Amino acid sequence: MNFHAGDTLDHYQIERLVARSGMASIWKAINTRDGKPVAIKIPHPEMESDVQFFERFQREAEIGRRMDHPGIMKVYQDPRPGKFYMVMEWVEGRLLRQILHDERKLDQDRAIRISLAILDALEYIHSRGVAHRDLKPENIMVDDQDNIKLIDFGIASLEGARRLTFAKLSNVMGTPDYISPEQVKGKRGDGRSDLYALGVMLYEMLTGKKPFNGPNPFQIMNDRLINNPVPPREIEPAIWPEVQEIIYRALERDPANRYRTAQEFAKDLANPEEVGVAERTELKDWHVRRTPLLRQIAFYAMLALIPVVVLGLLFWVAKHS
Repeated sequence: MNFHAGDTLDHYQIERLVARSGMASIWKAINTRDGKPVAIKIPHPEMESDVQFFERFQREAEIGRRMDHPGIMKVYQDPRPGKFYMVMEWVEGRLLRQILHDERKLDQDRAIRISLAILDALEYIHSRGVAHRDLKPENIMVDDQDNIKLIDFGIASLEGARRLTFAKLSNVMGTPDYISPEQVKGKRGDGRSDLYALGVMLYEMLTGKKPFNGPNPFQIMNDRLINNPVPPREIEPAIWPEVQEIIYRALERDPANRYRTAQEFAKDLANPEEVGVAERTELKDWHVRRTPLLRQIAFYAMLALIPVVVLGLLFWVAKHS
């Protein structure tokens, strides 16, 4: 079904289209019972018969209805069950992606303020068994006072709920620029994956650049497994060494070495002057760029040398026996 401004969906009057993805559209509508604005997520008609998408859609609605936090977009319980749409809180503001597009990078105080607000919301959802798993600037709304709202829990995990699987790679793991190393390796990801994604975003907010790059999504994901990013202070010297250290702690490849909780991350970010700065190899060898091809060449070269070494040993033994 195609919707247009002025159409009515039950007791919601469609006002305008505000966003469209490959799977659904977001419309601003007015609740005709109280006159308040809402956002309505309506899947495209071809998606309604997709069982996997339907499960994902239900999971997103279930998580949204459970959450009650000022930093998380609320999903309202629809009074008419069985309807294939989602009624959500209307949020004023701009996506963090739009802010970064317009301003390129943010000053340190503002980047920390926004990050602390995100961490507060993450601490809330993680304590309730939810991991977002697709945290990125496109999924964070920011208002004029830098208050935030997390949106789009489409691939979130819910503790105790059945694991959902999806056919598309991007739906399984998240977005290449912000995906954690463990997700790249095919693991489900948890709250620490969200903290990694925020580390990427903090890097981007402060420098105007993403820490990992490549000509395609697979090379971007691989880059974070084998290379170190340019140190943030090499790009923006105004960044405090302690804040750079915080970023590195969030970007640890091994989740066991990363911040364990959003609260732990927030404590350091709120008190950077108390953070010790480590002597990191990442600060020394970041300019060395490794590629999978070079690793394969080195591997096969090593294999080729094995028979040479064996023959050499046999010759030496024969000569000295």
